[in-house]
Amino acid sequence: MSRDEQLKERWEQLVTLLSDRFADGDTLDLDAIIYLIGVQELGKFNRKFKKDDKLNLMHIAICRLLEPYGYYEFDYFDDDGWPHYTVKEQLPTLKAGEQSILMKGAIVDYFIENGLIA
Repeated sequence: MSRDEQLKERWEQLVTLLSDRFADGDTLDLDAIIYLIGVQELGKFNRKFKKDDKLNLMHIAICRLLEPYGYYEFDYFDDDGWPHYTVKEQLPTLKAGEQSILMKGAIVDYFIENGLIA
């Protein structure tokens, strides 16, 4: 099986699993999954977030997801418990489809690392 086919299969498995668990079977999109990862990384689950907080959660998720690729490095937790990252290397200019593949691959790797999928 090629890497692309394996990524597609794992991505579909992950979307189904997360959609069933968090969206009553409605299909979660990439942004919704990134948001869930941000909430997971923050660790504050039973809370309503404002619009700005939601964007910050997505930023946290993107930093965490791209950290293993060498683009970000965890720096510190602030007084409110929010993680902060520093840029280690600028992301290359990618087309929309390439961005999507990078993020899906990083998300699949994240959930493999955390033992949710194999």
